[in-house]
Amino acid sequence: MSSFTPLSSTFTAASSAEHQAFLAVQALASAMGQQATDLLKAAGLSSAQFNVLRVLHGAGEGRTCGEISAQLISRDPDVTRLLDRLEQAGLVTRSRERADRRVITTRINGTGLALLAALDAPMTELHARQFGHLGPERLALLLSLLNEVQHPVDRHPAQQSSALNLPPLTSQEST
Repeated sequence: MSSFTPLSSTFTAASSAEHQAFLAVQALASAMGQQATDLLKAAGLSSAQFNVLRVLHGAGEGRTCGEISAQLISRDPDVTRLLDRLEQAGLVTRSRERADRRVITTRINGTGLALLAALDAPMTELHARQFGHLGPERLALLLSLLNEVQHPVDRHPAQQSSALNLPPLTSQEST
């Protein structure tokens, strides 16, 4: 059994409060994401594949590759390969549109819907374990604070990444 270490105790006192908050969000997202990854792995899915299935579930008439990519939580540079794997697994179907043969629409099929339905209860239980202890009022506060943090990030993504003026990683540094 692992012992609980509060996130705030893992960061140095020399860090700014903003930096500590960033690190806490990153550490928490990583830990919670790994729990979801483990659950999905048991069902034969990656987090990205699950994300695509959820996007398609809400799509009704299906989505193009670009539309799917725009709705993903974590950007995946190769959505086409993700769709290939989902199609090979028998979870989605793809078809060319009659009006424009260049357009390929992906739709979730019955097998994909059944898999999502089978994952609903385990995912709900996981999220209850992760957040249920907060109670409704504190959970609403958390969501409100996260939304406040998200707005400046959404408004200025290019400005924030280019403001660093960092040189690109070489292939040796990126490994």
